Amino acid sequence: MSKAILSIILIAMHLSTFGQITLINPGLEDTPSDATVPQGWSACAWMTTPDILPGYWGVYTEAYEGDTYAGIITRENSTFESFGQRLSAPLKRDTCYQMSLQLAHSKVYAGYGNPIRLKISISDELCGESELIYTSPLIDHEDWRLYKFSFTPKQKAQYILIEAYHSDKPHSYKGNILIDAISSIKECLRA
Repeated sequence: MSKAILSIILIAMHLSTFGQITLINPGLEDTPSDATVPQGWSACAWMTTPDILPGYWGVYTEAYEGDTYAGIITRENSTFESFGQRLSAPLKRDTCYQMSLQLAHSKVYAGYGNPIRLKISISDELCGESELIYTSPLIDHEDWRLYKFSFTPKQKAQYILIEAYHSDKPHSYKGNILIDAISSIKECLRA
């Protein structure tokens, strides 16, 4: 391959990632295991961690992409599971961003079978939730569905937090949500 063609390919690859903020292991790939955080992510709720699925707690839904995904739960005692990580670059204040992810629900999950929501927050510290950027609708479908959203941070932020969230019911309950294929964070297209 000529040097000119190789240079053009490398420049095109660089430009295609311009303005993107990436995550480590956005597909949540790892060895299936209970109470384990996928590589590149950190557990954020005290003494409670996500599960790498399928294969545990009666959950055998196939991954949307790759081999595995994460499952997180809520409990009757108001505790919940969450995980987070440092972004590849800080989010800029007053800048519009967009991202997406695949979400599903398992009717089984070892008795944690109720549908719940997902919350995503950003912060300047690991596992912080300084600014809520997304709350999903109640996820009650067993098939994977794409959820896209945009947000504009009110402050600079370097970390993302993903957490299980009870529905709007007045009490806590046992529920679960499955997460896969988290996109990179891209600046919104300008018209």
